[in-house]
Amino acid sequence: MKVRIEDTCTACGLCIETCPEVFELGDEFAQVLGNEVPPEHENAVRQAAEECPVEAIIVEE
Repeated sequence: MKVRIEDTCTACGLCIETCPEVFELGDEFAQVLGNEVPPEHENAVRQAAEECPVEAIIVEE
């Protein structure tokens, strides 16, 4: 699974709270750590995408 964050991100930090192993706060918005989501974090990434208030997290399966 891959995940990316669109520039509509408001840097609210919800994804970082949900899955700090995959997301971090960058200068302007959240960023994805690494190229592939480790299998053990896939559910948390899906949850972060569903809960993102501006739908900026795009999951590519």
